[in-house]
Amino acid sequence: MKRSEFIRSLGLGSGALMAVYCMGTLTSCTKEDTPLPATNINPPTTNPSTGKIDFILDLTLAANKELTTSGGFLYNGDIIVARVKSGNFIALSKVCTHQGTTVVYQKDSDDIYCPNHGSMYDIMGKVTQSPAPAPLKMYQTSFNMTTMQLRVFES
Repeated sequence: MKRSEFIRSLGLGSGALMAVYCMGTLTSCTKEDTPLPATNINPPTTNPSTGKIDFILDLTLAANKELTTSGGFLYNGDIIVARVKSGNFIALSKVCTHQGTTVVYQKDSDDIYCPNHGSMYDIMGKVTQSPAPAPLKMYQTSFNMTTMQLRVFES
């Protein structure tokens, strides 16, 4: 085999190998098992004119159905909103004050729990079990039963 033939065959081989690699990569991208996150249809959490937390959740929307019964909760931005056992709504920072893990509302014990290191908060955001060093920030809520809209805001 002449030198030029060898180089040409090497070029075709590399090109074919690259094509197979690229096709495999493209194919694997189209078969992604992990679905993309759903778009949050709720409004931004901060009022641009005041810079404070102020938003409304429409409880007639499927995305907010968790809040139609006691024990349900959801996140909007950095805020956890829950309908506690009493039927009232609470809104707190969702970020644990220990190491920044997202907290969850526990319906059975009617409290807030951090799954990272076990910190617990009452429904007012007060630390009831360390290692969290500080309470969660609490926001005001106002519910309109006629329109089924929940306003979360800073005073």
